[in-house]
Amino acid sequence: MISEKLKKGQLLIAEPSIIGDLSFNRSVILLADHDKQGSVGFIINKPLKYTINDIIPEINAKFKVYNGGPVEQDNLYFIHNIPDLIPNSIEISNGIYWGGDFESAKILINSGAIKKDNIRFFLGYTGWDENQLETEMHDNSWIVATNNYENKIIGKSATHFWKEQIMELGGDYLIWSNAPENPYLN
Repeated sequence: MISEKLKKGQLLIAEPSIIGDLSFNRSVILLADHDKQGSVGFIINKPLKYTINDIIPEINAKFKVYNGGPVEQDNLYFIHNIPDLIPNSIEISNGIYWGGDFESAKILINSGAIKKDNIRFFLGYTGWDENQLETEMHDNSWIVATNNYENKIIGKSATHFWKEQIMELGGDYLIWSNAPENPYLN
């Protein structure tokens, strides 16, 4: 399950040692792009208190919006599993796509053709400059895992996703699965 070679479509699971970092503590990130120049990802397990309708009133849906990361939090991003409905999408991997024609997406959501299990919205993203993610990997900040959910990850509940991923790792990680979010407050 754990891979040393970074590539888009993989999951980055925050090491339990990341404590006190509001953005990354207990985060699971879908790596949307990775090359020599850097990396981009979206935190997929941190829903905000907003729905897409709160941010864009023309969209008549109550789909949750997630904190995608600390970069450009005033911009809206989305991933989806319906490239045949949303033109100009970029494939991440395993049937997961990033972006595309937002006007088409709005129309399709309002018509009911796009359901919440097809699309996930984010405010902001997570980004790393050249070699920055590799440095964080060597500093044991992240665990790289295969996305076994493939395009169904979009509909996956975020509530216990980090804990589920830690439990799948097993071994020494099992003790962390039931630890409080900040063990210093225990």
